[in-house]
Amino acid sequence: MNSPLHLPAFGPALPEIILAVGALLLVLVGVFSKRRAFCNVTGGALLFLFIALIMVLLTPSERVETFGGAFVSDGFSRFMKTLSLIGSIAALAMSGDFMRRNDIALFEFPVLVLLATIGMMMVVSANNLIALYLGLELFSLSSYVIASLHRDNLRSSEAGLKYFVLGALSSGMLLYGSSLVYGFSGSVSFPQIAKFVAASGASGPGLGLIIGLVFICAGLAFKISAVPFHMWTPDVYEGAPTPVTAFFASAPKMAAMAMAIRVFMGAFPGITPQWQQIVVFISILSMVLGAFAAIGQKNIKRLMAYSSIGNIGFALVGLATGTQEGISGVVIYMAIYLAMTLGTFACILGMRRDGVNVETIEDLAGCGKNNPAMAFCLAMLMFSMAGIPPLAGFFAKFYVFAAAIKSGLVALSVIGVLSSVVGAYYYIRIVKVMYFDEPKQAFDGMPVGVRAVMALSFVVVFFFVLAPSLLVEAAKAAALSLF
Repeated sequence: MNSPLHLPAFGPALPEIILAVGALLLVLVGVFSKRRAFCNVTGGALLFLFIALIMVLLTPSERVETFGGAFVSDGFSRFMKTLSLIGSIAALAMSGDFMRRNDIALFEFPVLVLLATIGMMMVVSANNLIALYLGLELFSLSSYVIASLHRDNLRSSEAGLKYFVLGALSSGMLLYGSSLVYGFSGSVSFPQIAKFVAASGASGPGLGLIIGLVFICAGLAFKISAVPFHMWTPDVYEGAPTPVTAFFASAPKMAAMAMAIRVFMGAFPGITPQWQQIVVFISILSMVLGAFAAIGQKNIKRLMAYSSIGNIGFALVGLATGTQEGISGVVIYMAIYLAMTLGTFACILGMRRDGVNVETIEDLAGCGKNNPAMAFCLAMLMFSMAGIPPLAGFFAKFYVFAAAIKSGLVALSVIGVLSSVVGAYYYIRIVKVMYFDEPKQAFDGMPVGVRAVMALSFVVVFFFVLAPSLLVEAAKAAALSLF
């Protein structure tokens, strides 16, 4: 007798389903809208992203598994999906004016952002290796296309090609590692892999599974642009259109870090000492390279690429602890990093003279006199990234370093603090250029969407100290759901 067909519970995946339906509808809207296709599709994409954000916020924080255990919804996924959606909404809100002025106002861009966001949300909720890979490829393939969106620009085409080639390599490494883990553990499910590792006892899980874990770490390191798999980041950040770079620097970073946490804490909690060595290694390399390589940069987008590498290194300090407090520190760090990054890229999009965007740090000369509001916001964001109290960036680093010291990773924390001191040089240099160098021509007015993102980011960074418990308690609850 055949068993009855049991349909999975679609409720936990409703935000992703809404975005998927929205992407399909917006393709039709774009085709039939003709001249107003970009405006209509961008507006529709923002609407669907807001609906998905509300759905995520209304999702219960209790742990629920569906689709045969491949998809999990819990407090952690809810928090990180919220950050990813905020990043996507802000990037789209800032894109319109830039895209129209550079003749790349293609309706495919917001559709691809929607598809990438679906992939990001999938990897945040992935509970097995197959779901993880499917979500990863969905957001990666969309990202490759939007990196080279400006087809007539050589730098943009080069950025997309480099991203694609290196991304394919990292996906292959992740897939190879996943196949080894499946072969030696007998399962692709994170809870089942964790049970196998726990049952292996004192003998350990075996060399084959450890090698698989190393390959998975390499694939994950590429997605979060951690050293030594960071090679694509400076070229892609510099070459891609600035709104696309703002998107890459925000939403995908949230999802990729959540993916790394989900894999390590969900599938390999029983062998923390093994993967901790790898995470500590790439954390140190990322912090040091991010601090020193950015010093000589003249292009502000390229400088932000090295800054993001360094910031990922700081976030990995919390992950290396493998503790609830450390994961809570990572979540706090990523939330504050999102605000700082979006605000900085809003200021970069505001660097426009006579309708042409400029990107060198020297172009900011005299901004403190000619564009005082923008200069003050950017200065506060730079001080925050440097970790100067009482701005939010100081507390972001404080929480991850405190968790590391409590876990006995004192040397890692010391290296982090020293790297932060070195990195402060190139952040403060930008402030010096704005306020003390010979003034240049004033920038044009900022579009409404760009100004709104800059103002909101400034509020978060500047006034975080007045009510830190809102974020801290939410991050603690998100981290607790993983343990």
